[in-house]
Parts: sequence; structure tokens; C-alpha cells
Amino acid sequence: MKTTIRAALLAATSLVISGGFAAASPPSPGPMPPLDNQKLAHDIFKEIVEIRSVHDAGTKGVADILVRYLKVAGFTDADIHVLADEKYPNQVNVVVRLTGKGKGKAVLWNGHMDVVEAKSKDWSLPPFQFTEKDGYFYGRGTSDMKDEVAAVAASFIRLKKEGFIPDHDIVVAFTADEEVGEEQDGMWYLVREHKPLVDAEMAINPDGGSGEIDNGNRLDFEIETSQKTYVTFTLETTNKGGHSSEPRPDNAIYRLANGLVRLEHYEFPFKTNATTRVYFAKTALTQTGQMRTDMRALAGPKIDLDAAKRVAADPPFNAILHSTCVATMLSAGHQENALAQSATATVQCRIMPDETVDGTKAAIEAAIADPEIAVTPLGIVVSAGESPPNPSLMAKVQQVVQSMWPGVTAIPYMAAGASDSIFTRQVGIPSYGIGGGWNDIHDIRMHGRDERHEIGDFYSSVEFTYRLMKELSRAK
Repeated sequence: MKTTIRAALLAATSLVISGGFAAASPPSPGPMPPLDNQKLAHDIFKEIVEIRSVHDAGTKGVADILVRYLKVAGFTDADIHVLADEKYPNQVNVVVRLTGKGKGKAVLWNGHMDVVEAKSKDWSLPPFQFTEKDGYFYGRGTSDMKDEVAAVAASFIRLKKEGFIPDHDIVVAFTADEEVGEEQDGMWYLVREHKPLVDAEMAINPDGGSGEIDNGNRLDFEIETSQKTYVTFTLETTNKGGHSSEPRPDNAIYRLANGLVRLEHYEFPFKTNATTRVYFAKTALTQTGQMRTDMRALAGPKIDLDAAKRVAADPPFNAILHSTCVATMLSAGHQENALAQSATATVQCRIMPDETVDGTKAAIEAAIADPEIAVTPLGIVVSAGESPPNPSLMAKVQQVVQSMWPGVTAIPYMAAGASDSIFTRQVGIPSYGIGGGWNDIHDIRMHGRDERHEIGDFYSSVEFTYRLMKELSRAK
């Protein structure tokens, strides 16, 4: 799931007393698809939102719906592959191909069918019921990312019905379990076990949408070309403990706490990459004063440390200027009248695309400066470098954006969060986060209560997806 920089900064200010969310009038949507394609997109959207495709339930129900629509449109069993890791039979993936003229490798579109859990008691509407109300579609997944899944499916079917033959094959992968973890992630499974089916010249991942709206105004259209790698560490110290009536100088809790304080004050080196340099260059145009000057400095090939420090005072900009590690959980002791025999902290890191787990571990160990605190990485870590802004791709996206929303600029950005693009990048497929939806930066509801998508924007995102899918399938 994509989280935009400005959205992360402003989401905390989005709550208001009435209803819990800021009210804003969305701008007029862009061009719409034909009425029959609108109905198709709506029907797919409604059906898949009403499937509770959370981690425990799996994605089979959504996959069955998509396969049904694809077959009605004329895709054959030879075109469609329904795949699941035998260890996780309910985490079903669907890969479908529109065969082209063979002019180069395929273009891959991928999106996840799963959603995070939603509890009815937390919502004002049933989360797994597709509700049309006050100009919005409500339901879990309406903005992350069953809206984009429906847009991709409807656009793909529209091309098939039109008899369109692309220069490049177009491959669409609807995948499982992106929201929970790597071990059951559908895209990771496909690139490891079925790479020939999804191998491509480039991958387009529309997770989360790309446009940003502020108070009814369209700001920019972001293309995710890079993302930080998330890696979690445990920091643990142990000793023999004892009775609380006799405190000891080697207290496990204090030792760990002191190490965490030292880590708090450690700062990973500032750096930029091809993506963030272009991002700062273009974002500078929206700034004034010192911030504009500093962002222009960060657009240069050599990092300006003073400028970086000033820009990093803004937490979302800080997140894309260097790796970060922060303590998120603590555990210690077993009884109130006993000295703790162990103390453990969970530290969550988001590291730059060119950095490694081992290098980050060494930096943490140097920062805490205590060999008695063991630093251990948790779980499976998948990392990948950036997909530098491709001038040809950027130009084609800008062309489609202008045809939909004149005056809007497309800019590359690096996500501080994570998406399935990390798996396609890891196996050498340049990957780009490009979705046709627009997000109100004051009202981000992905993973939250009363998730929704403005009705007109949903339909214009379907048209954008169709136009971009068609444009990117043309030979250079």
C-alpha cells in the first residue's frame, strides 16, 4: 500500500469533530470510460469488495470472481493461470495474458486482492458491504486496492473486447496476501516459482493511487520508482536476575534502556538517489523561502548536509533522506518483585534501497555501544534497489495524465512504506507504482474506518488505467 509523503504529514490533522474526518469537496473527475465499461468496473468492484479477503480467509473468493469475468470476456483457459502455493491453498493468484505482436518483452500489471481486517463495531457502515452513499463507494478495499484491481480488470477486458492487439504482450497478475507478510505473498511466490509467466520489460503496480488532492485542488501525480526496505530487529540483554530487594548494577532493563537512548540520538547518514533528486527538484517549485532553496540544493548530485538537516525537520521528508530505526515495542521481567532476567525491544527500520541488513545491524550495534545487548534481525527480509525514473516512461505517463487532468505534473517519488514492487524489482523487473486514483491528503482512510472512494474519481481512474495500459503496450 502506498502512503504519500504529504499524506503522511497531514493525516494527523485530518480529524474533525463531526464524523472524525475532514470534509472536502473533490474536484471534478477526469474523462470517464464508456457506459458499458463503467458498469463492468462497478460490478466487478462491488463483487470483490463484498468478499472478505483478509489474511485468514485468503483470496480464492476474489480470484474466482475475476476469472469468471475474464472468461466471459473471451480469455481462455490457456490465457488464464490460477496459482497457489500448495502450503497456502486459499492464497490464490491469477495471471492472465493478452498476447501481442511480439515486439519486445511483456508489460506486467500487478495488484493485490487481499485487504486488512475490518471490524463492524469500528465502522459506521458494514465494512464488507459495498455501499454507495453521498457520492462515495464505501467498503474495505475501496481505496486499497480493490478499486485499482477492478480498474485493471475492466480496462483489460475492454481491450480484449475491442480486439486490441498490443505490440508487447500485456500480463496482469492479481496476487495474494500483500498486507501481511512475505511468507505467503503472492507476487513473491510468482517471481520465485513461476517467473516465466510474469517476466516483463517493466511492471506497473497501481497500489494506492498516484494523485494528491489538497482542499479540492490537484497537486501532483506521483510515480513510485523506489521504496525503502523494512527490516525489524530485536535488541535483547540478559542476566541472572535476582530479588527486587537487592538491586544490582547490571539491571537488564536499565541496560537496554540506556542502549535505546543512545540509538535514539543516532542519525543515519543523509543521502539522495536518482528518484529523490528529481522529486526534490520538482517539489521545490511548490515551496517558498528557505525550503525552496534547500530542496533545490538537494536536487544536485552532491548531498548538501546543511540543507538536508533543515528539510529533515519535516518528518515525512526526513523519512526519504536517510534510513531510520525506531523502537516500537518493549518487553521485560516476569514478576514485580523479581529483577528482570531479560529485556527485549523491537526496533523497526526502514532502510534506503542501496543499504543492507548487515550494514544496518552494524550501525545499530555501533550506536548502542554495548556488546551485552544482542541485535538480531527478525523474519525474512526482501530488499531491492530503485527503478530510476525512465524518461520514456515518465513522458508517456505525463502524456496520459495531461490528457486526463491538464496542468498536472507527474513526478517520481520514493515510498517510505512498502509494496509488492520490491519483489519484482528484486528479480530485475523495473517496477513503477502508478495508479489512476486521487487521494485527499487530509482524509486518508486506507486501512482505517469507513474506507471509501469518490464515485467519479473511481470511474476516471478506470479510464486512466485503460489509456495507460494501451499506451505502454506500444513499441518504442
